[in-house]
Amino acid sequence: MNTADSAQIASPLQGALAGLRVIDLTGVVLGPYATQILGDYGADVIKIEPPSGDIMRHAGPMKHPGMGHIFINANRNKRSVVLDLKQPEQREQLLALCKTADVLTYNIRPASMARLGLSYDTLHAINPRLVVCGAYGYSEGGPYSDWPAYDDLIQGATGIPWLMTQSGSTEPRYVPATFADRVTGLNMVHAVLAAVIARYRTGLGQHVEVPMFECLLQFVLGEHLSGETWQPPIGPMGYTRMLAVNRKPYQTLDGHLCALMYVDAHWQAFLKLVGEPDLFQTDARFVSHAERLKHIDALYGFVGQYMRTRTSAEWMKDFTAHDIPVMPMMKLDDLLTDPHLAATQGWLDVPHPFEGQLRQLRPPVRMSGTPTGVWRPAPRLGEHTQEVLREI
Repeated sequence: MNTADSAQIASPLQGALAGLRVIDLTGVVLGPYATQILGDYGADVIKIEPPSGDIMRHAGPMKHPGMGHIFINANRNKRSVVLDLKQPEQREQLLALCKTADVLTYNIRPASMARLGLSYDTLHAINPRLVVCGAYGYSEGGPYSDWPAYDDLIQGATGIPWLMTQSGSTEPRYVPATFADRVTGLNMVHAVLAAVIARYRTGLGQHVEVPMFECLLQFVLGEHLSGETWQPPIGPMGYTRMLAVNRKPYQTLDGHLCALMYVDAHWQAFLKLVGEPDLFQTDARFVSHAERLKHIDALYGFVGQYMRTRTSAEWMKDFTAHDIPVMPMMKLDDLLTDPHLAATQGWLDVPHPFEGQLRQLRPPVRMSGTPTGVWRPAPRLGEHTQEVLREI
């Protein structure tokens, strides 16, 4: 099958995770993003919502109440079931559903799960093969364990707003995206799949902990641990290139471009383009990758001075011809008409029974034998309650 057509498949039964049932107790962004990916792979994701619904249902803009844009964009390929888990009868319905499931996900603190009578021990006793995955702020056993956590707080806890000030921002700022939620969500996906694979070997499920703080630290300190990687340390923390004040899109005569001279060939080609080819041999700052990193902020400033002298189109033409990495600096609106997304069918028009046509990004992973796809649009609150309960 041509992978370019994979998202047009009408049935999840051809997906890689066909037959895997996931009970999804998550809300907001972190968990729903993770379980949507599982749904894109063909899993039967049953989203359990309280009578008020996932809070992101109510974050506008929206055409109809309870169908906010963030909810729509993180909850396709799921069935919605409304259960008030504080009511004993409805909690029992959930436990009955767990007997039929392979995975249960949640993103509230474990103590809250226990208060609902849904501790791991309880779930394991009902279904020993059940993989129970909890994603929450901080791993159990530390002083932060009981603290509430949201994306902004985890960005702050991992030093991201402070890093922004070290790289040129006039004040601490968060990354303008749900960065911590989505990084953790990706970890949640592979953790669930690893536990499911382990179950084929052991026959048993397990409890899986995916803490936001520790997940995002892997991203941040993977490069910024720097000299503290060694004991005793051989230098300070912070990756020089990431913190360079001049590491930013370059201003041209008529706009901005994102360009990166990284290896020797890139620098040699750029210096030739600007009429300074001898600098690669005569200026010690250019002679090796290690030396360039020591002076990277100054070198980015050097490039910036030349970039202002020509238009973006002129630089794009020359950089492309000399194989220097370059991309236009996109605005959000530009992505709607991006030629690459158009050529690869990156945008999908998905019909919704009452929302009309929805614009959706195609699942980014493409598989030739077990295609990913948009099997069903985001559900109305409780749309599948009776359907799912009849199945148990």
